[in-house]
Amino acid sequence: MSKIAVAGTGYVGLANAVLLAQQNEVVAVDILSEKVEKINKRISPIADKEIEEFLANRKLNLKATINTVEAYNSADFVIISTPTNYDDEKNYFDTSSVENAIEAVLAVNKNAVIVIKSTVPVGYTQALVEKYGYKRFLFSPEFLREGKALYDNLYPSRIIVGIPIGESIQSEAETFTALLKGGAIKRDIPDLVMSSTEAEAVKLFANTYLALRVSYFNELDTYCELKGLDTKSIIEGIGLDPRIGSHYNNPSFGYGGYCLPKDTKQLRANYKDVPENLISAIVQANETRKDFIASEIIRLLKSKRVEDPVVGIYRLTMKSGSDNFRQSAIQGIIERLLLKNVKVCIYEPTLNSQKFMDCEVIDDMEKFGEICTVIVANRFEEQLKKVSNKVYSRDIFSRD
Repeated sequence: MSKIAVAGTGYVGLANAVLLAQQNEVVAVDILSEKVEKINKRISPIADKEIEEFLANRKLNLKATINTVEAYNSADFVIISTPTNYDDEKNYFDTSSVENAIEAVLAVNKNAVIVIKSTVPVGYTQALVEKYGYKRFLFSPEFLREGKALYDNLYPSRIIVGIPIGESIQSEAETFTALLKGGAIKRDIPDLVMSSTEAEAVKLFANTYLALRVSYFNELDTYCELKGLDTKSIIEGIGLDPRIGSHYNNPSFGYGGYCLPKDTKQLRANYKDVPENLISAIVQANETRKDFIASEIIRLLKSKRVEDPVVGIYRLTMKSGSDNFRQSAIQGIIERLLLKNVKVCIYEPTLNSQKFMDCEVIDDMEKFGEICTVIVANRFEEQLKKVSNKVYSRDIFSRD
């Protein structure tokens, strides 16, 4: 049994903490005392079915704390899963939260293996070795979905661990791989050990490919909308080619969430002095899709011929079963509507506020349905059936 500390209790951190606490002693660290209290009461601070179930019903050797010394001083492994945000003006990731966590670890423990699971620029982990003069770093990318983070750790597509070049910590990388496999339900999980820089590239290129796929089917849908064609039939026909497949093909208002927007932009920034066309096009395609969706909503609103029309935004969240709306595509739609002086209100029951982006927030679905002229929904859900005549959505397959 290993002693493991996890810095950060978002989707990545908490999913890993719960996974590993089945067979190891795990301490989760967060700066927010209310999240720590919830975890210690076995209540999930995030919406994730499996995390909620495991915390409530499974035997876990897990506690949470805001005390970094308590968490780090005797840890064999410290997983860092703090948020890294992309700065559009400076064209780089703000990795200060990762470095703050590293410095807190090194202040009390010079033996722990520090595993970076935050998304970082290519070459970042190698640079950490030089910056801190510390050799026991690993990078292990995550491939998790919001709302399904623990599920994706229990049934992982692969496990990748990266080692800084020139560092002799192969056995530690293999041990960490075994720890992740030990908590999983799936067996025969593919695993790869490579350089940390290559592992970082895997993360950014994988997410950018997913963004490419989202953008492709969104542009297909835009074409069909303007040409009067049936999007569903065309996507189904394309998907029968096994090289393409019928997965991850449901049109949306654009890609968003924790990873895809910042990872595509970071990868584009990594292409400085490297010829490229496609990566920049993926980033731009997401903006073009939002422009189109906003223009379609305005066109539909005008066709209603209603005095003082109201556009209702049904949920800010990116995915069904998620409570995250960080960088959600719908926020880009709201911005565009507001610039055109369209009156917007929002139905978002997870938001404890009466205003969001200067728009009224409503938590009563019946009232929301009554006052809205058009209801904009990235994904069509059961409670929209009563107002389906008002709904504008590009959800073709009724799934994420």
